[in-house]
Amino acid sequence: MLISLIVPCYNEEEAMPLFYREASRVAEQMKTSHGADFEFIFVDDGSRDGTLATARRLHDEDPRVRYVSFSRNFGKEAGIYAGLQAARGDYVATMDADLQDPPALLPDMLDALLTGDYDCAATRRTTREGEPPVRSWFARLFYRIINRMSDTEIVDGARDFRLMSRRMVNAVLEMSEYNRFSKGIFSWVGFKTRWFDYKNVERVAGKTKWNFWSLFQYSIEGIVGFSTAPLVMAALAGVIFCLAAFVGIIFVIVRALLFGDPTSGWPSMVCIMLLCSGVQLFCLGIVGEYLAKTYLEVKHRPVYITRETEADRDARRGNP
Repeated sequence: MLISLIVPCYNEEEAMPLFYREASRVAEQMKTSHGADFEFIFVDDGSRDGTLATARRLHDEDPRVRYVSFSRNFGKEAGIYAGLQAARGDYVATMDADLQDPPALLPDMLDALLTGDYDCAATRRTTREGEPPVRSWFARLFYRIINRMSDTEIVDGARDFRLMSRRMVNAVLEMSEYNRFSKGIFSWVGFKTRWFDYKNVERVAGKTKWNFWSLFQYSIEGIVGFSTAPLVMAALAGVIFCLAAFVGIIFVIVRALLFGDPTSGWPSMVCIMLLCSGVQLFCLGIVGEYLAKTYLEVKHRPVYITRETEADRDARRGNP
């Protein structure tokens, strides 16, 4: 039984050795308790520090360590997809390098899959200790919004840390879309999931790569990728304003017939014009967002471009 650990990395030079040490300790325990072998797949997402050099060194020290290095930064979603494509395991886990996803949960997660009742063991945080309150509030708001808009349920606090069976991994790989939102994809493909709760864990090293703007973009990706409700809202707004305009026209005509046509103040007219034009631009923006995603999909660009893998390096050095 082979278990693949996929670890997307962007400027994680400091955290990678700590993750490898802890994951190796858990792997040795599971070798004894479950007879499981491991492979560690580090995906270097165009890092600017020594992430690639660290991956090379770990591979030289331990042949279980494999890596995929991108030609530039393609994002975490591309890193997860590349890792899933490279994974050879019967079971595949996706994890962060900063140890916010505790490897110590892997034995219990594997036990859940070995029962045959589940194809996925996923994790979710029960607390957000250590996060700024504003960020936590917006995160909870995002989950409420997307679950109301989308038919695909996305669990509040869900992490990318999950252990999946090979058949679920194959199902995810069939979704080769360019605009990826893994939380939604994992939920959309279905399969029965066992959830494991744990308290938030602080990073062991380095700094988070997620700021408010990147999280906002990621949330838009999720909403656009798994819901057409914004388009319906834009159409509904258009209908409401058309009805309001029709009622306004009737009101103006009736008032002119009954009371004459007194001069109206220009401030009210300006406010109405700004409101209507603002709604129109907002609706155009929604349509434009969907059109942009469609534009990127029909280009059929690769999700990522590989610069180097451990196999390339071994071949250059003459290793089998």
